[in-house]
Amino acid sequence: MARHRIFGTSFADIHPLYVLKAERKGRSREEVDRVIRWLTGYDEAGLRRALADGVDLETFFAQAPQVNPRAAQITGVICGHRVEEIEDPLMQRIRWMDKLVDELARGKKMSSILRGTGTARDPSPAPSSAPVVG
Repeated sequence: MARHRIFGTSFADIHPLYVLKAERKGRSREEVDRVIRWLTGYDEAGLRRALADGVDLETFFAQAPQVNPRAAQITGVICGHRVEEIEDPLMQRIRWMDKLVDELARGKKMSSILRGTGTARDPSPAPSSAPVVG
């Protein structure tokens, strides 16, 4: 199967688009970064480093400290595809990130976007019925 071109896209090229989308709807860069940190496990310094280094999305997710176990709860349609049905793990993670930013821009409450947690990283284990993604 051919490698999708989005995998080679720089995270530093995508991030400002996420921020712009959120800011147009009254949300902030800090909120965008919070949902990305929740998903990936990066801390603020790690996220800044990934932006400064210009890593591609494949590397960004490969180096992510830990994909949040609750990410499997992210459902819905983004770019015409149901995120829960995407088979390629990297593509699914990219679309999860897209979906979180979309939910933020649509005005969803942060606790809902973070799947019921109020922190950037949820230290609690995944529910027994939810698969751990990693």
